[in-house]
Amino acid sequence: MTAEPIWRPYPDQTPRPQILEFTEFANQRTGRDMVSYDDLWRWSVSDLDGFWGAVWNFFDVVSDEPYTEVLANRSMPGADWFPGTHVNYAEHALRAALDEQLVDEPAIITVTEGGDRIEVTWRELRRQVGSVAAWLRERGVEQGDRVVGYLPNTHHTLVAFLASASIGAIWSACAQDYAAEGAAAKLGQLEPTVLFAADGYFWNGAAFDRRDQVADLAARIPTLRAVVGIDNLGAGSWGDQDQITDLVAWDAIASGDTPPEFVRVDFDTPLWVLYSSGTTGIPKGIVHSHGGVVIDHLRLFGLHLDLRPGDRFFWYTNTNWMMWNLVASALLAGATTVCFDGSPLYPGPRRLWEIAAENEVNVLGVSPGIFLAGMKAGLKPGEELDLSALRTIGATGAPVPAHCFAWVRDAVGERVQLASTSGGTDVVSGFAGSAANLEVWAGELSAPVLGVALESWGDAGEPLIGEVGEMVITAPMPSMPVKFWNDPDGERYRDTYFSMFPGVWRHGDWITITDRGSVIISGRSDATLNRHGVRLGSADIYDVVDGISEVTESLVIGAEQPDGGYWMPLFVVLAEGVELDDRLREKIREELRTKASPRHVPDDIIDVPAVPHTRTGKKLEVPVKRLIQGHPLERVANPDAVDVFETLTYFTRFAEEKDSAD
Repeated sequence: MTAEPIWRPYPDQTPRPQILEFTEFANQRTGRDMVSYDDLWRWSVSDLDGFWGAVWNFFDVVSDEPYTEVLANRSMPGADWFPGTHVNYAEHALRAALDEQLVDEPAIITVTEGGDRIEVTWRELRRQVGSVAAWLRERGVEQGDRVVGYLPNTHHTLVAFLASASIGAIWSACAQDYAAEGAAAKLGQLEPTVLFAADGYFWNGAAFDRRDQVADLAARIPTLRAVVGIDNLGAGSWGDQDQITDLVAWDAIASGDTPPEFVRVDFDTPLWVLYSSGTTGIPKGIVHSHGGVVIDHLRLFGLHLDLRPGDRFFWYTNTNWMMWNLVASALLAGATTVCFDGSPLYPGPRRLWEIAAENEVNVLGVSPGIFLAGMKAGLKPGEELDLSALRTIGATGAPVPAHCFAWVRDAVGERVQLASTSGGTDVVSGFAGSAANLEVWAGELSAPVLGVALESWGDAGEPLIGEVGEMVITAPMPSMPVKFWNDPDGERYRDTYFSMFPGVWRHGDWITITDRGSVIISGRSDATLNRHGVRLGSADIYDVVDGISEVTESLVIGAEQPDGGYWMPLFVVLAEGVELDDRLREKIREELRTKASPRHVPDDIIDVPAVPHTRTGKKLEVPVKRLIQGHPLERVANPDAVDVFETLTYFTRFAEEKDSAD
């Protein structure tokens, strides 16, 4: 481990970190004398009722009635938080619009790769949300109905979501780099009533017209009552899409002046549905609640990212990734949230830094690949641009290599804190990260997040310090899913998180907890793929590639590399007499690009004699990944569990030859 921290808190931090104010608040409530972050964390996980009750009061959560109990049932799954309270996410997200000092300041800034920059003030945001919500009610949308979006990351998406949430409807979204078939696999299972869809999105210097895919998607969802068409590209008249029935223009529904009305719902009422990676089939719909998200994100933004009213927040994401939900939740803190529709590396690796400078961003969020691209290009954003407003850089989606911490210090600014964070779509929040009063160690996450009882366990369920184990959470969090969609008895939910250690959440990350309490992420212990921080499902790739006549079977993995890179190869078993030439490689890439998305295109396509399976027929993605990363075969798989063990020996030889070639 690194001997010295690469960043220490500055005693003259301005403004004073809210976590210090919260510590004093908690001490007054409890009679304790907590000083350090570790003091606060240990209290937060040993006294869940005291901690989360303090968060509720510190951030002044709005409810019909004050809470009388914090945690009525502590079981996992099944925890019962703040019973009897009624809240609404959108009401909290629009509170800043009632502040006279903020009402005419921007709530949302949309930047597009096409060159547009649009500001929406808090006053205007409240008006648009009220107008769209009134239209939804006119269409008969009620609490519990589903409203979905096939949308890029712009202000339209946030308005549609907040309007849906304000009336108690359930929101879900999919980015437009998914083709209609892939989007329908996610959104269609919800049987939604209304679809919001843009005419297209920007990526890597091009505008992608998706009106044909919108029409296809709408046709695949028979429950729709209306489709709202949004002009993002200026692609032309939506009227050309005659096959879309009940098409309504965004401007027609967002131009009214109806004040928003907020339906306060039970704390655990569904707010939105996110999706698993779909590794083993149709993506699982992960359902989070109004109350759980509100209180969790107030804690995350206020105490960990130190975001406050009037600040500016920019985290690069698209609407597929849980980080879009964090982009939305910056509004809970009264901060301006910056949306970007485009590639993070076009026209070059300066782009995100330029957006941060131009918009005076205080908290910037990126994936580690942005650091690596900046390093390779020799960028010095702190010298080349005005980043004087920047306090914190959050990084997630993959482990941040140690040398990236030094680059941020030297090339961005020594006072800027690099807060490496690990969380998940599953809880739409963080498990480990940093805070303004925590030291930062290169290659490490500073500590478990407040209220998160994080441990590293061995196979027998024993806590580990200083060695790699499974990341587990031993006590409930408010933002844990209330359920999976179409899982009435909760069997899939329990099997996903609680089958390895009953009653304890097992997340699927390999982690090490150091003797100083920091956390090191070694990568996923499952088969989830990752593209620039966006999780992908291998099932989406298999659905396309295994349908190509020249291919009999395929296997894809995503392997974190020692240099901080990420390699996603696709292994294919070819039909008899077929050769893997450039023509076939391009055919496979094009099929994936058009039928799944550009993110699903692998880095390399390699022919192999066979794909290994379990005895029940499941492809052995994780063992192959671990072999590619250099783990010995005897520690990767049990011969009794593999259908033909010799198939794994091929990948052992492949990994050895690759290492020699490198």
